[in-house]
Amino acid sequence: MGKKLVIVESPAKSKTIGRYLGSDYVITASLGHIRDLPSSNLGVDIKNNYKPLYITMKGKEKVVRDLKLMAQDADEILLATDPDREGEAIAWHLAKVLKIDPDSKCRITFNEITKTAVQEAIKNPRTINMNLANAQQARRILDRLVGYELSPLLWKKIRKGLSAGRVQSVATKIVMDRDAEIDAFNPEEYWLIKAVVTPGKNSDKFVLGYYGIDDGTGKVKKDDLKCFEDAQVVLDAVGTGPLVVDSIKKGTKERNPYPPFTTSTLQQEASKRLGFSSKKTMSIAQQLYEGVEVAGAGQTALVSYIRTDSVRISEEAVAAAKKIIKERFGSEYCTSSKRQYKNKNSAQDAHEAIRPTHFDLDPRAIKSSLTNDQYKLYQLIWDRFLATQMASCKLDTVTCQASCNGRVFRATGETVTFKGFLVLYDDVAEDQTKTDDQEGKASIPPLEDGMKLELLDIKSLQKFTTPPPHYTEATLIKALEEYGIGRPSTYAPTISTILDRKYIEKDGRLLLITDLGKIVTNMLSENFSEIVDLSFTAEMETKLDEVEEGKEEWEHVLDGFYPEFNTQIKAAQESIDKITFEPEKTGEVCPQCGGELLYKEGRYGKFIACSNFPECNFTQNIVVYAKGTCPKCGSGLLVHKSKKYRNKTFYTCDKKGSDSNCDFISWDLPIDGKFCPECGSYMILKHFGKKAYPRCSNKDCPTNARKTRKSSDGKKKKDEE
Repeated sequence: MGKKLVIVESPAKSKTIGRYLGSDYVITASLGHIRDLPSSNLGVDIKNNYKPLYITMKGKEKVVRDLKLMAQDADEILLATDPDREGEAIAWHLAKVLKIDPDSKCRITFNEITKTAVQEAIKNPRTINMNLANAQQARRILDRLVGYELSPLLWKKIRKGLSAGRVQSVATKIVMDRDAEIDAFNPEEYWLIKAVVTPGKNSDKFVLGYYGIDDGTGKVKKDDLKCFEDAQVVLDAVGTGPLVVDSIKKGTKERNPYPPFTTSTLQQEASKRLGFSSKKTMSIAQQLYEGVEVAGAGQTALVSYIRTDSVRISEEAVAAAKKIIKERFGSEYCTSSKRQYKNKNSAQDAHEAIRPTHFDLDPRAIKSSLTNDQYKLYQLIWDRFLATQMASCKLDTVTCQASCNGRVFRATGETVTFKGFLVLYDDVAEDQTKTDDQEGKASIPPLEDGMKLELLDIKSLQKFTTPPPHYTEATLIKALEEYGIGRPSTYAPTISTILDRKYIEKDGRLLLITDLGKIVTNMLSENFSEIVDLSFTAEMETKLDEVEEGKEEWEHVLDGFYPEFNTQIKAAQESIDKITFEPEKTGEVCPQCGGELLYKEGRYGKFIACSNFPECNFTQNIVVYAKGTCPKCGSGLLVHKSKKYRNKTFYTCDKKGSDSNCDFISWDLPIDGKFCPECGSYMILKHFGKKAYPRCSNKDCPTNARKTRKSSDGKKKKDEE
């Protein structure tokens, strides 16, 4: 009797599943897709109802041969690829190659790789869902039609090597529009007035902010102060006070925890809290989903499926989370009600939210089995999920209104009476900078109506309105989701693509449009308005959802788009003039031939080159100085971008490579003039997430050894507890 063959995508997933199936099963991996459209031609028969021509992908010939040989010896073949459109398409291609009837019960899926889920799936195989496969097929062909016809046009009219796609073009335009809005922003002047008051000599002082004017009937009209003279009128009216308390309103409120992670919110939070790019987040999340080697447990999957729009949670997971909360924090920290979160639409409920799958594997307990990045992301998913089942945060609120000569001031205070879920998962803002005009939650002492408040100080502050912030990866993903652009599996590759194409660039965490990005996007906007239209792209996503749900034929979706698009392509080939780039001049001359030096764009970013290239091959890196001096020789420090690691920088002495060569090089910025009191080595600035702290540059310094020992001792103590 032959064995049963189970095919998954990756070796890691294969190894994890192998733990839960007996010796009757052979598990192997397809290593992702095995078939795709050819790269050498369009691969789509437009005249034959958009019939695709699939071929074995380059480099997958041996994989396909091995799969066929294994299939010959198997009594039964089960396709266990991921439970989404992409996974269904891979299963369908495998069925085609291995000559498996798609209508036979050859397909198994599971939302988490656990013993229960895998064995339950084995018991309940199903047919291949062609609606899911066709939705992926429609997207693939649609993107091929757009890319295959637009990219040559960009090559011809702008420059070689460019590409365009539906989602990436819209994402680029979103960034460009925000940058244009910032550039066009005209700040407007306004004024704030802050009054420092106290109810008595032995009482705490607090701050009231000016709000408006009492019209004499008890109604207060908001008073916007536009200039110094407006503010001075209020200051003159208030004089030296006092302010009299008009009303005190006390109340209570609750704050509920955020929903569990979806793909989008996981990428956003990992960006804000851990500084991860969306690409890095999804790569690490995939490792946690497919399984890692856990000491004492073997290859184990730690989180549920990571490509999901759903916030649904299973009853078993809720029960497991509540048990942990009660054991760790106490019963009062566990929500007494059944907390439910709603999806945006029913189509998003195919999977659960992202959550832990083994609640006996606390991140702290298995930290030694994980890489640092795996641990941080697993801890984030763990904490976020537990928080969803914790009690709400309870607060006492108080609003104070006080006035003087008809000028009304207000302050709002909050006191946390029970932290609830905040003991585990507190808020982290995308931009944590605070300005003086942001209303804080003041600490207000006990007050009564009619009480006089002594005016200790009052001052006016000139302010200017600020433009909206530049996008970051986190906020761009949020915007794409809100506009309905793309789906969970597309956010990370979309951003990665437009960064690679240099349509946008990173400045720290900020995403900025490049000159190339502006040129390409403007050309698309003028000639292919639908390609960069938000509503059109979102509508196309809805149509693909309808294909998935069996409400629409995939060929019909393509036919509603392509004919008009093809007509626009033909018109653009005739109407668009070739765009020539005028290289930016540095204002300096070449030391080799005397020609002009220009800024050029290369594989690793901008550099300086001679205008007489190729006759003159002089090039020079753009010099960026860092704050501080070289700890070895006291000269300046230069900042360099790593060629191997994107967005990572390192520092060298500006004398490196010169006659007075200094070999200083470091990933971390030296702190100018500071040396370790223990060993005398220079101090560096280390970063952990958004935090920065000083540390000795000498790895063997006792101070670093103490920190390591302290961390180990702390872990040991927690384990003992």
